[in-house]
Amino acid sequence: MEPRKLYRSSSNKKICGVCGGIGNYLNVDANLVRILLVVLAIFSNIGVGLILVAYILAAVLLPEDGV
Repeated sequence: MEPRKLYRSSSNKKICGVCGGIGNYLNVDANLVRILLVVLAIFSNIGVGLILVAYILAAVLLPEDGV
């Protein structure tokens, strides 16, 4: 069995495909990942800024899946 790799999704994306890629990696719906990200940004002590920086870093560093 080959190891799974985390990629940005080219087919299931709204902005950059990060949430779609995470959804594919975890075998969950990408919309659930998007909702969880928004809820985490609003109701956590982490804050919107840190989550936005993490999203931008993932968008830059993760390769696209090439589908």
